[in-house]
Parts: sequence; C-alpha cells; structure tokens
Amino acid sequence: MSAPTTSITCTRLSFAWPDGTSVLDGFELAVGPGRTGLIGVNGTGKSTLLKLVAGELAPQEGSVRVAGEVGYLPQDLTLDTGLRVDAALGIAGTRAALHAIEAGDPSEAHFTAVGDDWDVEERARATLDQLGLTHITLDRTLGEVSGGESVLLRLAALLLRRPDVLLLDEPTNNLDREGRRRLYDAVASWSGVLVVVSHDRELLELVDQIADLRAGEVHWYGGNLSAYEEAVATEQEAAERMVRVAEGDLRRQKRELAEAQTKLAKRVRYGDKMYATKREPRAVMKLRKRSAQESAGKHRILHEQRLEEARERLDEASAAVRDDDEIRVDLPFTAVPAGRQVLTAREVELRYGARAHLDVHGPERIALTGRNGAGKSTLLRTIAGLIPPEGGELTTHVPLRYLPQRLDLLDESLSLVQNVARLAPGATDNRIRAKLARFLFKGKRAEQVVGTLSGGERFRATLAAVMLAEPAPQLLMLDEPTNNLDMASVRQLTDALRSYEGALIVAGHDLPFLHAIEPTRWLRLDGELATVDPEEPWEG
Repeated sequence: MSAPTTSITCTRLSFAWPDGTSVLDGFELAVGPGRTGLIGVNGTGKSTLLKLVAGELAPQEGSVRVAGEVGYLPQDLTLDTGLRVDAALGIAGTRAALHAIEAGDPSEAHFTAVGDDWDVEERARATLDQLGLTHITLDRTLGEVSGGESVLLRLAALLLRRPDVLLLDEPTNNLDREGRRRLYDAVASWSGVLVVVSHDRELLELVDQIADLRAGEVHWYGGNLSAYEEAVATEQEAAERMVRVAEGDLRRQKRELAEAQTKLAKRVRYGDKMYATKREPRAVMKLRKRSAQESAGKHRILHEQRLEEARERLDEASAAVRDDDEIRVDLPFTAVPAGRQVLTAREVELRYGARAHLDVHGPERIALTGRNGAGKSTLLRTIAGLIPPEGGELTTHVPLRYLPQRLDLLDESLSLVQNVARLAPGATDNRIRAKLARFLFKGKRAEQVVGTLSGGERFRATLAAVMLAEPAPQLLMLDEPTNNLDMASVRQLTDALRSYEGALIVAGHDLPFLHAIEPTRWLRLDGELATVDPEEPWEG
C-alpha cells in the first residue's frame, strides 16, 4: 500500500489576535507536493498562516491538517539570541549524552538519547560546511553570530531533520549573496511539500506555483513569479477593459434614462393640455391620463433598473482591478550642506575584530555591503551608540536615527500610538495618528498592540516611529530595510529614500534596492572598510 501524499489542508480556519483584530475568517487551503510561493501584501496573514500550520498558533475555529512531519523556519528567529548553535540544530541533548558516554558515564539514559545517532556531530559539521558555516562552532550562541548566519543555522537544523513539509518565512532576510545562493540550492533540490513566504524574486523564480493571499482568500497561479506576473498583467488588462466597457454602459444608461424622462414629461404635459381643453369626453381623458402615467412609471422603472444593473456591473468590474494600498513615507526636511561634517570614525575597532576608518560629509549616500558576520550591523550599532567601540575615535556631528534589522526599537506590549509617543514626546496625538495613517495604520489600527504585528507591519511601524522621533535625523542608518516588505512597499521606501536630503547609510544584500536608492559611495566591510565597485560589491 502506497504512503499517503503529504499535504496541508485548512478547513474553515479562523484566527484573530487577543485585541480582536481578525486575520483569517473561514479560510480554506489545500497544498500538495511541490514548491509553493505564498505571496500577498503585508498584513494579509501569510506569517500567521504558517504559524497555524506549524502548530505555533491555535485557530479559534476550523482545523489544520498536515500529513507528515513539519519543519518551520520563522522570520523572527534572530530575536532568540541566547540559543546555542547545537540547540538551534536540535542536537544539544544527543550531543550532551554522547559527551557523557565518552567521559565514562554508562547511564542507560545517555545511550537512549544517542540511539543510533553516534555521528551526530560529524553530520552537523558537514551540514554547516554545506551552508558555508565552517567557522561556527557548536558551542556558540546565536547572539554571537550575524542575522544571516542565524537563518542558515536554522536551515541546517531542518536539513538534518529532513521533514516532509517545509515552511519557510522570509528565509533570505539578512543573507549575503553566498548565503542566498546556498539557500536557493537547498530549495531547488527539496522534494515533498514546501511553502515559502518571500519577497525575494530569485527565490520565487524557483517555485512550481504561486498562492496569492488577498482579502482572506488564496488565488492560485501555476508556475514561478514571472509566470504569475504575466498572468496578473493579463488579468488586469482584461479587468480594466471591462471597467471601461461598464463605465460606457453606465453613461449610456444615464443618458437613456434622462432622454426617457424628457419624452415622458412631454407626454404628460400633452395629456394635461388635452384634458384642460376638454377636446374629448371626460371619461376618455381620465383613462388616457391614467394610462399615460402608468406607462411613464413602467418606462422610468425599466430605465432605472437598467441603470442600477449598469452600476452593479461597474462595481463588479472595478473589484477585479487591483488597487493595493501602499505606504507613503514622508521623510522630514533634513537637508545637510555638502561641506558639513556628519560622521568621523578614526581607526575605530569594532567588537569581534573589524576596524573602520570613515568620514561622512553632507548628504552622502553610502551603501554598506559585506558577507554575513563581517560586522555591518555591529558598525551601525556602534555609530548609533548602542555598542561602545573597542578603540579609536568615533564622533557624530548631527542628529541620527538607526533602524535595526531586528526591529527591536518598539515595546511589544504597547500600542503603535504609545510607541511613537515615547520617541516623539512633543508630537500631538493627532499628528502621530496622521503619520501612522500614511503607513497604513488607520483609525483603530493605530491602537493595535505591536506584539500582534506581522514582520512587514512591524517594519512600517518602526519606520514611522523613527521618522517622527525628535529631533529629525540628519543621518539615517538602515540595516537590511527591505526585510519582510512586500514589493509595493519596497518601491515606496525606495522613492522616499531617494528624496531624503540628509546623510544616509544603508547596509544590505538586496542589490537592486541598493542601486535604486542611488548611493554616492559603495563600501564593503571585510576586516576593514574599503571602497568597492558598485557592480561587484559582494565578498567572494
């Protein structure tokens, strides 16, 4: 008898956060073998859905059924900085038992824990080597490695387990070019069921089908991201044509109704005139008048029905046209004169050994690249004053703001309004709410607790808070800012950063985004800071 096909089935699934914010309501989904790219604008519930499938969350109603073992890679895993590498790989218990046996402890519990897995350390090391993590020892903690290395460590844990169903939530966040290539290889070779939530175009080109989550429903498209975009473009062209046809029909029905009302008004006036002149017997005149009124009423009702039907057709056609809300990022006026000193870093020694020598003047725009673990985040955190330098001289000469990749600026127990008010105590409640509305947190959404936000929503909330903070930043530093953002939001952020008139330092691995913000200088951190060719910014 053949083994059952591994699959994911969601039936009448409903989930809402404790504050009442609904995410999914009566949701239906069935996923079979193959690689599925789950996409949708920020806040539609993609990450929540993966957590429900993985068993991290429990639905209020409905059911989730998964045939086979589940492996889950969450997007917020970098926050667990105290976890050891062997624990992240899921081998800490086996490894401890193995070491105890090697030290001479013959306890049966140790042999049970090891089972047949006597080569666990060798397999773990081989998997780490496969993902380019040869330099990481099993006793280190995630707090000692970069965000990208943390992602690859969790991926290594999944590769060791080899589950039937693999769920990946924004897996390329924080990965350098080499790390992404290794992830792409792992995804391309995966068999069974794989569902990946991502905004990474190259990754989505590897999937077999696209599941577009919109307004609580999934719309399926065969093929990869390019095939999906072609299909959506065709759909939208057809939808826009239908809107134009419906608009023309509506105008025609309005015109015909107006013409009919004019003709009927003339008939009524003629009947009234004939009745007044008494050219025919009174009974005949009354009958004709009543008949004319009934005919006029039926005619008017017919045209009004046609007009209403035309409106409904227009509404239906318009609903098929995508009109996704996008963030509107209004950066404060922060112009910096060209000759003004913004940042001075003289032979600054960073934690973990990197060094930086850097002068920033005026509205320079710096793209900061480098492999995972090179120290990019450490450099930005040191400049922001969050980590003291190990040596050297570091001075910032203008107000600065730093948006970290781990998005830990906000208090998860407070609402969006309360969080922004902490950073901008001089801003009025109305101003805070108006700014949050431009980041798509409108009305009651502004009162949502930060801990219930998706990754993309958390980024928008943090960016809004940074932009409202006082004083306005003349040096803005962003660490992997496109993580968790949908493609529309990336475009909006790009436009906003291009219009920013202060100094800008952006660390990242998203090459198209870095080029789009039009840097004046490209730097790579590899032991020391060095100027590099923008066409070849990657280490290795």
